[in-house]
Amino acid sequence: MSTKIYFYTKSFPPDPILLQSEGTRKAVSGLASGLAERGAEITILCEGEEDGWFAMPEGYKIQCFETAKANQSFNIPNGLKQFIQQKLDSSNIVVLSGIFQPSIYAMASHLRKCSIPYVMMPHDPYNPAIFRKNAHLKWLYWYLLERQVLKQAKAIQVLDARHGAFLRSLKINTPIIEVPNGFSPADVHSEDTLSWNTDDSPPQFFFLGRIDAHNKGLDLLLDAFAQIPKATNPKLTLQGVDKGDRQRLEKRAVALAIANRTRFLNPDHTVSTPLLIKNYDVFCLPSRFEGFGLSALEAMLAGRVLLVSEVAGIAPHVQASGCGVIVSPTVAAIRQGLMELLERRSEWKEMGLKGREYTFEHLRWDKISAHALERYRQLVL
Repeated sequence: MSTKIYFYTKSFPPDPILLQSEGTRKAVSGLASGLAERGAEITILCEGEEDGWFAMPEGYKIQCFETAKANQSFNIPNGLKQFIQQKLDSSNIVVLSGIFQPSIYAMASHLRKCSIPYVMMPHDPYNPAIFRKNAHLKWLYWYLLERQVLKQAKAIQVLDARHGAFLRSLKINTPIIEVPNGFSPADVHSEDTLSWNTDDSPPQFFFLGRIDAHNKGLDLLLDAFAQIPKATNPKLTLQGVDKGDRQRLEKRAVALAIANRTRFLNPDHTVSTPLLIKNYDVFCLPSRFEGFGLSALEAMLAGRVLLVSEVAGIAPHVQASGCGVIVSPTVAAIRQGLMELLERRSEWKEMGLKGREYTFEHLRWDKISAHALERYRQLVL
């Protein structure tokens, strides 16, 4: 009998473009695909405008339940409640995908009522930096709701084992499962499509992700970039969905006198992420807090060199492969890291290929899902 595993996430449209356009959805889809390939029966539970059932080509199913509440809510659809009561039992496991979300709290409460075990998959770490923005609301939610959900979970699934330390410091002693992000075959392009800028052309720095200054450290990146000597003629591009900070960051670039060397681009979901990234030289992820950094993994697939914050889950992999530099999320450290990579320009191709080879060996979804499936099975023995 195959193992039945359910994932819950508020929104999960059965559209390949939409699933690939948002990091957490892409991660859930990748893991679900890998688990299905291993023989597990995977269903993703979500909410939408109408009830629906979809068989995805990757081998997993999506079960959508009609809801009148498109935004986060402490109420989950009656259809979803009934599905759980009628179709699930204590031999199943439900992975709850999200952090600080009322719908996750509501799902966890209903699962406990039905005696069905669940795993929390927050994606982001409970790093102190995550509490600094909207601190009063975050801490209130933490003490009233979030920590209860975490304490009563069968396990907490983290993208980097180091993130367990943040949970322990918050007095959460729930078992930890480490499941990093991976890549699918569709993300891999021939080495023949890649090239490296090791001559005197202007070096191109690149960030791809949510334009969220606090989370992604983009204000720090701009300040550090402004301190790079103009003689090197560096360029910086930031591309992604605006989370409300783009205009402020554009004004900051003007104030720093780097607007003529900095550009902001809207997201482009028509092109594979590694193919976008390969047009630049150095991929930057200077986050204040970061679960993993899926775009950084895709930069490794594109053979790029990376500057990555030490807090990101991908940092140990960048360090182990030798494809970039690891920095603390401070202006001084980011500037030093950028300068180091410029000084090592002749090594960019060698470093980039090391990162690419490392991902092939260690970060394939088939390997990651095999480990995850074993851990899930142990939880319901």
